[in-house]
Amino acid sequence: MNATRLQRLAQALPFHYCWMILTVVCFACVSRAGPAVATLSMFVTPMTAEFGWSRTELSGAVSLGGVLAAIASPMIGVYLDRQGPRYVLGGAVLATGITLMLLSGIQSLLGFYLFYCIARMSWAGPYDLGIHGAVSNWFVARRAWAASIAQLAQTSGLIVMPFIAFTLIESQGWRTGWMVIGIIVLVVGFLPSWLLMVRRPEDMGLKPDGIAAPASAEPARSVVGSPMPAGEPQFTRGEAVRTRAFWTLALFTALIYPVQAGLSLHQAAHLIERGLTPAATAMAVSFFTLSSAISGFSCGFINRWLSIKVALAVSGMLLAGSALTMTVTTTLPEALLAGAFFGLGIGAVHVILPIAWADYFGRRSFGAIRGVALSIQVVAQAAGPLLSGILRDATGTYLVSLACFATLSVLGAVAALLTRAPVAGPKAAIN
Repeated sequence: MNATRLQRLAQALPFHYCWMILTVVCFACVSRAGPAVATLSMFVTPMTAEFGWSRTELSGAVSLGGVLAAIASPMIGVYLDRQGPRYVLGGAVLATGITLMLLSGIQSLLGFYLFYCIARMSWAGPYDLGIHGAVSNWFVARRAWAASIAQLAQTSGLIVMPFIAFTLIESQGWRTGWMVIGIIVLVVGFLPSWLLMVRRPEDMGLKPDGIAAPASAEPARSVVGSPMPAGEPQFTRGEAVRTRAFWTLALFTALIYPVQAGLSLHQAAHLIERGLTPAATAMAVSFFTLSSAISGFSCGFINRWLSIKVALAVSGMLLAGSALTMTVTTTLPEALLAGAFFGLGIGAVHVILPIAWADYFGRRSFGAIRGVALSIQVVAQAAGPLLSGILRDATGTYLVSLACFATLSVLGAVAALLTRAPVAGPKAAIN
């Protein structure tokens, strides 16, 4: 749908177009659960049993996909600032859906790497940039609330997708599972992103947060040059990387995201090895995503009166508690407790960390700045599953990797407490 038709649609709607953008983002968030490690974890046991792959070999695909995303993200971020999330998000959904469907026909480890790495790269790079770029551009004062709604949609997908995968694997086999997951991704995520997404409210003569624009407001003539409101931070990427805030947030990212990805991928296999049934394991996995939804939604309301650094530090300690609890888990209640800690911690990280980047550095170069930060994030995510897989294959259990993840989480909490709002360059009011 071209810009003129979208402008007419925005004028005809009984509500501000930012709510349409948030709806589109929510659909994309649900579809993003397709290649997530929580969904992949349901396929670990049947695929390794059929092909004889080691956990390290399987985990390597997650890691390689993350490395590819790390390489691509800075370039995608710059493109996002110039052209907006339509092509970024629409392309991510399309590539993900097709490659997940193709996974249903693989016959070798090479085939698995080829298709899953593309899906994982899309998940870690374009999906993340498109979703958070849209939320950050269309919401400022209500950014935390909008981010919490998007996170709720994403965790809803993470609750549903593993159960769909588990049910299909049990009844029809893992190949059917991948095919159906891929179809769901395409049906839910592609058309809304492609047809309805707009770069920024200023491009349509609107203001962020559902605030009515002045009657004289006109859409920007240039996609690149639409004016930014006074009072918002307007850091360039070069200015941002020279601040302490950038590097303390980057350090927190590098320490926390190996834990997020490592625990997510291997939790199901670990719980089965600890004696839980596949059904109980699926319940525990979905319980952690339910806890994540509750945490992420709550952060939309507490983030503006609880400082960013404290909220991130608490999330790090919750992740440490989850890893330590999993080392002694042998029953379903213990697994649910570990899942609750994990979900509460990672749900907060998923909402608060993107808000921190946008609040501290502004919307104008959000994609470029977030692209650099995302490279750090996806490399960290790539390291977690690989580290866990290597340690499990070397020791026969996940206990050593869980101890490592607990340590990383505590160090991440310390890094969060060292974060300060940037003081050099333009400044915004940060609570």
